[in-house]
Amino acid sequence: MRRDRVNGYGFWAIGLHWLIAVLILGLVGLGFVMRRTAVDPALQFSLYQWHKSVGFVVLGLAVLRGLIWLVGRHPEAVASLGPVERRAALSTHLTLALLCLVVPLAGWAVASTTPLNIPTFFFDLVVIPPLPLGRSEAGEGFWSLVHAGAAYLLLALAALHAAAALYHHFVRRDEVLSRMLGRPGPHGPHAAPASPAPNPLQREGSKQ
Repeated sequence: MRRDRVNGYGFWAIGLHWLIAVLILGLVGLGFVMRRTAVDPALQFSLYQWHKSVGFVVLGLAVLRGLIWLVGRHPEAVASLGPVERRAALSTHLTLALLCLVVPLAGWAVASTTPLNIPTFFFDLVVIPPLPLGRSEAGEGFWSLVHAGAAYLLLALAALHAAAALYHHFVRRDEVLSRMLGRPGPHGPHAAPASPAPNPLQREGSKQ
């Protein structure tokens, strides 16, 4: 498994980052659609099952990303970032990683506490057992609130994270975004100047 490079991210870190981001956006859209009262009940049931299945995928990927982060080397901070920006970036990244665990876990708790006792089919392959929580309307309401609140917070932080990355890429012109695209390396105004190419005449003269 490739580890994160000194000045950039490795293949697994980049792949998991974008895959989790795409799946979360899909889950948000699916969540809005499946809660519409005008949806056919049979279709709504299928949408709920897909929502839960993809949520478990995100949970597994988030756990995997956390393990890679724990055992891998962490890229050095971008040189153009000040101390406050570095602390803010680290806090945002850790909060996003935590929410990627909390949101699906809370969703699992909702499915485990609902009095409807509807089983969770993981892509119609296996049945996911419920968490050891009591079934009650109060429990379902509490975990639904946690699930929705954490999801909205995750979406807001993700939007802020994306806006900051675009700002650094197009305004500051540093490598904050480019190294998460697999193209690390300084190219902004704070990058070290490249060494001048040797003069061919001087090189020839040195041989004489």
